[in-house]
Amino acid sequence: MTARNWSDEYTRRVEWIRALLSESGAEGIVYGNSGGKDSALVGILCKAACDNTVGLIMPCSSRRNFHLDMEDGLAVAAQYGIETRVTDLTAVREQELSVLQGATNISALAVANLAPRLRMLTLYAVAASENRLVAGTGNRSEAYMGYFTKWGDGAHDFNPIGDLTVTEIFAFLAYLKAPQQIIDKAPSAGLFDGQTDETEMGVTYQAIDDWILNGKGTEQDLEVMRRFHDKSEHKRRPIPVYRGE
Repeated sequence: MTARNWSDEYTRRVEWIRALLSESGAEGIVYGNSGGKDSALVGILCKAACDNTVGLIMPCSSRRNFHLDMEDGLAVAAQYGIETRVTDLTAVREQELSVLQGATNISALAVANLAPRLRMLTLYAVAASENRLVAGTGNRSEAYMGYFTKWGDGAHDFNPIGDLTVTEIFAFLAYLKAPQQIIDKAPSAGLFDGQTDETEMGVTYQAIDDWILNGKGTEQDLEVMRRFHDKSEHKRRPIPVYRGE
């Protein structure tokens, strides 16, 4: 695999964001600052392209959201001068769960997906109120596995890192000298305490990326990846619309 020229990547992505923002007529950018690798890279790129960039830290019930994730998100924001706002969504989540008791027997998966969807709602409310675009923070590895919430973290106006795998994102962050704790921490969606992406999926990002970039992998890993990829195909397809005959 050819080594990436991260200096050139940085320049081209920043210029792309600037052009997109200019064409849209929006006055700024908002993104979810989760304290993870993806949001760190998105925040750095968006701030370089647009000074009027705001990162929302949106803790939602999980203890990790209020401690490790928030601390890491604030560290990135401080290093790169990104305006940060904290919006606690815990009470909103609890109210939604209460309301749903009268509508359905809510599943564990549906409960886990509440936080990403509430965050999407919050990001778009801020964007609509302040004429901002919502920047997405999903990566290529997660997209392949379908490891994102439909109409949650999968909803955005543009995504400056969607073509990058997780290993490429770590390399980009290292080039940009992002806080070391962001590079060292295990990737996690922070959906519940103790959750990590790789444990939940049953396969490492290194294995996923080796398959995506090089077409290599063990049969055991490939079986896991096929299962996730096939089951999540609906997330990557356009919404079916009846067109008539």
